[in-house]
Amino acid sequence: MKPIIPILLIFGLSVGAQAQRIVVGSKKFTESYVLGEIAKTTLQNAGFAAEVRQGMGGTIILWQALQGGEITLYPEYTGTIDEENSETKQPLSTDQMGALLRQRGVGMTGELGFNNTYALVMRRDRAAKLGIGKISDLRNHPDLIPGLTHEFLDRQDGWTPLSARYGLQMRNVRGIDHALGYAALANGSIDLKDAYSTDARIAENDLVVLDDDLHFFPQYKAVFLYRLDMDTRAVAVLETLVGTLDEARMTRLNSEAERTKNYALAAALYFGQKTVSPSNDLIGNIERWTLRHLELVGASLFLGIIAGIPLGIRASRPGPVSNFILATSGVIQTIPSLALLALLVPLPFFGISPATAIFALFLYSLLPIVRNTATGLQDIPMGVRESAAALGLEPHAQLGKFSCHSPHARFWPGVKTSAIINVGTATLAALIGSADWENQLSVGSI
Repeated sequence: MKPIIPILLIFGLSVGAQAQRIVVGSKKFTESYVLGEIAKTTLQNAGFAAEVRQGMGGTIILWQALQGGEITLYPEYTGTIDEENSETKQPLSTDQMGALLRQRGVGMTGELGFNNTYALVMRRDRAAKLGIGKISDLRNHPDLIPGLTHEFLDRQDGWTPLSARYGLQMRNVRGIDHALGYAALANGSIDLKDAYSTDARIAENDLVVLDDDLHFFPQYKAVFLYRLDMDTRAVAVLETLVGTLDEARMTRLNSEAERTKNYALAAALYFGQKTVSPSNDLIGNIERWTLRHLELVGASLFLGIIAGIPLGIRASRPGPVSNFILATSGVIQTIPSLALLALLVPLPFFGISPATAIFALFLYSLLPIVRNTATGLQDIPMGVRESAAALGLEPHAQLGKFSCHSPHARFWPGVKTSAIINVGTATLAALIGSADWENQLSVGSI
């Protein structure tokens, strides 16, 4: 019983440290990365132990992570809160929004000072030539080609209700990735796209924002959502950010982040610090990303070998159990990574954590190891098996002496195949904030 006492003591201390740590989450787009870094640095400057987990996903994932305790706070927008996090059909005031969130154990800071709402943009020369300055002008140009993000096409404040409100009759509406839409707009493949009002690419590409003359788009004022059990002193520190960011300032920070792909350096502009070239830390970043990648691959592959070989041995014997093992491992392999994460994240002991990514990779590694092990054992000639039995070897000894050394065994090819699968699939960890190398390349949506 004595060895258990130190283990329990260490576990208790680690739990206590975990409770005192402030974890800042962010969504998977540039502005959220920058705001997450600003919050982290502000809290650290006030003496709090804070860390940031960038690019964790969209609204649903961040909201679940906040309520589940995986993160302590994250930047959000009032329009999104009103649309996604409330169950009412009527627009909520800021006070009503705060009261509703508090019922769910979540607090909301005051507004940071800028409104990052949706907008429709066009090339300036194209808009000037057609005489388009506001959204209602689009009624006279039904032949224009809008290239819109898939999320905007489906949102309650997106294209369908916008078209109905303005009476637009566009004949050729295309769905396109947010980042690719700017390139398509530049080369003339599309005439119109949706954007965010503080997007630095609007100025960089000399685009014009069409006036929302019927005031269709709601306000998307930036705030921070936090758990109510967060240290009240930390909440007070977070509130010092209220009203300190207007649209112009936030756009400059976004522009720096887009230019350098280093969100900490971009956030440093908020504190009046001069930025430096991101190349200075390139080698360190590559080492850190590579190590994290290898950790995820190594841990999941080890678990795959430990579980896959016994399952493969059992599956080499005829019968319904063998069929079940092979069928189940085959079905798991067909589940898309997003769907698998959606199934694992809500489960106890998983959530938004590296353990979830490792377990998902472990499941993906099973099929090659199980199938190759089973096939290799089944291909051992019957004469070899009978000879082993005639020598009086026990079943486990037969497996060790003959099966593992048989040229027909396919254990190692299965392991190699699983390793290749895991190396390629390990990037799914970035979808739940368990890896950060993809954050440098990510541009998402509100």
